[in-house]
Amino acid sequence: MRPDTPADHHAEAERLLRTAEQYPEDQEPLLLQAAAHLELAGDRARATTLYDRLLAGPAENLALIKALQAANLWEYGHEAEARAMIDGIRASTPQDPAPWAIVAETLEAHDEPDAAHATFTKALTLLVDPAEEVPYAAQALLTGRHRVSRALGNEHDAWDALADSLHTGDISLDELHDPNRLWALGSNDPAVLRAEIARLQSELGTYRAALSRPFPVAVLHWQAAELAELLAAYPALESEYPSHATHLIEIESALRELSAAGTKNLGIVTGSIPSYEAFAASESASPSETALLPQYATTLAARGRAVPWPPARNAACWCGVGVAYRGCHGA
Repeated sequence: MRPDTPADHHAEAERLLRTAEQYPEDQEPLLLQAAAHLELAGDRARATTLYDRLLAGPAENLALIKALQAANLWEYGHEAEARAMIDGIRASTPQDPAPWAIVAETLEAHDEPDAAHATFTKALTLLVDPAEEVPYAAQALLTGRHRVSRALGNEHDAWDALADSLHTGDISLDELHDPNRLWALGSNDPAVLRAEIARLQSELGTYRAALSRPFPVAVLHWQAAELAELLAAYPALESEYPSHATHLIEIESALRELSAAGTKNLGIVTGSIPSYEAFAASESASPSETALLPQYATTLAARGRAVPWPPARNAACWCGVGVAYRGCHGA
């Protein structure tokens, strides 16, 4: 059962904090989840402490942590500090869609639609090429911009059209983002109320679909040196990994096939031998068992280790060679 009450959220936060102590290599994503539950419980002061703790050390997702901290600080009554962090995030132009979405939604929530619209637009221009597949993580930027644009009364443009094309709900985005919906809730007309109930049901269905897969469907990736060491220790896995080059090609092929089949929220997790051996021991299994590999990938994804696939426009390739995805495995 998902947390519902403040006490449930506090209990879930404590569980995540214990897990972070158990898996220090996964501390960052686990502490971020714990902070989110503390915010939902209304314990914003303690959430701020967790964000500060993450910002004090080496962080993998610095812009994301700062965006979450800014959103929390604004709700916590520290608007000036939050604005300064937001300005810094926008100036740093992160390649991850999540910080942009959090910043824009924070501005939108605090009645700054023009600034929110500009932030959504800047992020999309930087991260999305309309001629290519839109990364799953970036689709929230399109939906958010559409919503703010509708509230501002702007004419539809190419970004709005792209948002419409990706929307799969029974009710169009134009109708869901109709600024007159607030008026509909106070209507005495049964037809108007029935229409609004249908809209709410459609939105609820979308949220449920997202919650049904809280972490990505992830494919396991090994760096070259790690894979060589893995195969030296467990030769039985050579049938699964004929070579590192083949391994990389198979990852990209598997993800493309899943995407073509309609699977959303895809990702890649990078394994390590100590982590894999510890997982095998926890399952009372041998690391030589190939059936253990997808279970290990799922566990890493559940612990927040997945990198979204496909990468955003001009982002580095997931394989780690340091070149842009579109010029590497995305070619």
